[in-house]
Amino acid sequence: MPLRFGVHIPTCIEGMMYPVPFAKPEDILPTALLAERLGFDSVWGNDHMTTQRYVQREWPEPPNFYEPLITFTYVAARTERLRLATGIIVLPMRTMPVLAKQVATLDQLSGGRVILGVGTGAYREEYEALYPDAREARRGEIVDEGMRALRLLFTERKASFRGKHVRFQDVECFPKPRQSPLPMYAGGNHPEVRRRAGEYGEGWMPAVLSPEEIARGVQDVRRAADKAGRNAAIDIAPQFACSIGRTHEEAVKRFHGSQLYRHLESLKRSTLREQTGGFEQRNLIGSPAEICERIRVYQQAGVTTLSGLLFVANTVPEMQEAIELFGREVIPNFR
Repeated sequence: MPLRFGVHIPTCIEGMMYPVPFAKPEDILPTALLAERLGFDSVWGNDHMTTQRYVQREWPEPPNFYEPLITFTYVAARTERLRLATGIIVLPMRTMPVLAKQVATLDQLSGGRVILGVGTGAYREEYEALYPDAREARRGEIVDEGMRALRLLFTERKASFRGKHVRFQDVECFPKPRQSPLPMYAGGNHPEVRRRAGEYGEGWMPAVLSPEEIARGVQDVRRAADKAGRNAAIDIAPQFACSIGRTHEEAVKRFHGSQLYRHLESLKRSTLREQTGGFEQRNLIGSPAEICERIRVYQQAGVTTLSGLLFVANTVPEMQEAIELFGREVIPNFR
């Protein structure tokens, strides 16, 4: 199976991966159209509802966060082939029957192009801002219940669910998604995420892992699928930062001078806390030839999709230039 490539378009990335301000609404569609023209398979968008405290401290103005499903509806109307993937929807911030309705509608309107990546989210403070009375809630439990509940809503004539956190009764959610099954990916690096991917999902979407960590994770995902009695093909779809330059030195300099580098540093206390070693070993940094070599190592570790590639840049034109260089000089080597 050929390797698939996905690019992260601006949804909720100001202040974290990119400076404030970064993307205007009119920057979103040209980035998606560029990705489609260059042969990327998918566009990905992340999900935030409010500004994180460290971002508030760093930037005088709040970032613009564009809701991903609405953004993808806009993109779907003007593209033909690109898959539309959430990387990730933060399930604890969502109501499952409403989310199921939105996702099924988008899948129908786009001709069956949705991939639903879900997870707990990197910032508990954001969840607590939305639900100040739920401080004791375990978000991982909500994701487990949410994934099971969504599957019922996507498949059953009349769906009911009575969990600790997710509850609804006799919901007829129509239309159903065009795809059957609608692909759900479990996003994150925690061992529980690998279990969820194997037990309920069609994909595993970790972030910023080394090839060795990916290979170990793939074994965990397969064990969980076997234990659940599933024989499903599970897409191994890690996300990386990509700093591509004409030379190695140019790419490294760009990476260390970026807001994205500072963002990855901030995640050392949460999403990336179990990692040791430098980010250079866990991302795609270098010339096109070096990046191709690195990707082949990840392929051998079991990677089938490079999801939501975050191109290192401090302006939209710089990001688009990097996407173009990757599309012209890297993707053709894997077709």
